[in-house]
Amino acid sequence: MAAVGQACKRKYHKLKERILKGWNIRRIIYLSLGSYMVVQSILQHEWLGALLGAYFAAMGIFAFGCAGGSCIPSGFQAKADSEKSKTESVVYEEIK
Repeated sequence: MAAVGQACKRKYHKLKERILKGWNIRRIIYLSLGSYMVVQSILQHEWLGALLGAYFAAMGIFAFGCAGGSCIPSGFQAKADSEKSKTESVVYEEIK
């Protein structure tokens, strides 16, 4: 049972680091525009717009939804160019 508690503490710690660290201009823009969309949509009773704004605000807070992991500066390492450019030769068989 103690192992489960330790696993929960590690997951909570990673989530806390993800929220508090690694802020960049893109995350700030997502959070601010998403919050603005939520407030304006609620004031105008446009509930679908509020959901869309909440999604963008969550993208800013939790740093998900960014293409290629560019919102999370740590933990992401691209493969070397030599690994990416490996090609395989294909042998074709003629059908008669």
